Amino acid sequence: MSQTPPYLVGLVGTGVTPSLTPAMHMAEARALGLDYVYRTIDLTTLGLAPDQLPDILAWARRLGFDALNVTHPCKRLVLEYLDRVDPLAQALGSVNTVLFTDEGLVGHNTDTTGFETAFRTGLPRASVDDVTLLGAGGAGSAVADALLRVGTRRLTVVDIDAERAEELAADLARRHAVEVRHATTDALPDLLASASGLVHCTPTGMKEHPGMPFSPDLLRPELWVADIVYRPLDTALLRAARDAGCATLDGGRMAVHQAVDAFRLITGHQPDPDRMIRHFHDLVAPHPVPA
Repeated sequence: MSQTPPYLVGLVGTGVTPSLTPAMHMAEARALGLDYVYRTIDLTTLGLAPDQLPDILAWARRLGFDALNVTHPCKRLVLEYLDRVDPLAQALGSVNTVLFTDEGLVGHNTDTTGFETAFRTGLPRASVDDVTLLGAGGAGSAVADALLRVGTRRLTVVDIDAERAEELAADLARRHAVEVRHATTDALPDLLASASGLVHCTPTGMKEHPGMPFSPDLLRPELWVADIVYRPLDTALLRAARDAGCATLDGGRMAVHQAVDAFRLITGHQPDPDRMIRHFHDLVAPHPVPA
């Protein structure tokens, strides 16, 4: 018989029904001997609107949920409904994990810590002298903060939306006291000609948005390339980068390590990252179609 209480966890967002996060959490819980149920709360499927988030939080608490993971479009919206926010998540202005505690609702951001661990373990010898970040949205903000924590000396935030790139760069420079520049995508040829590395944080390359975010001619062997897209795991960008001789980091490591950090926060138990990575690869591996 389990010696720990059962856990009930949910994932709130639009289009989250196919998410691999519930399967990752529950498989690791089984390995640790924990009773753990993780369900999606898909706003699209349920016909709910993001502005109903306060009701969703209240329902989840009354139904006995221990925690919620929160994804698009609720990561920023949820902040005003929390009783306490971890300082890192507060600085980012984004929460992806909400704990239901005796003291109230507590928010954390494991996207940024997940990428930090993914980078440190997946590209341990990569130079961070001069890094270009493509995509200044919520994911880009979390990744940018992690890049500065691992020691990036100069970061350039690139986005098709010049104002969004400028705002993120200014916020990062203010909080980290390092050189953070901003640019639009037409600057990529010059930036990638001298950058140490590139992190891609836009939807391009996802199953619903196939293709490359820029010409593969801009890639060169001295440049490392990280992609946060993980479905598919092997994106067109990563394939082109390997063909060009670049060291690469796929989006699976961030996906797993953000789940590792969330699982630890929710349960107080230390999950096995290597085991979770193996399970993740089992989940994303293509399965043969029966004849």
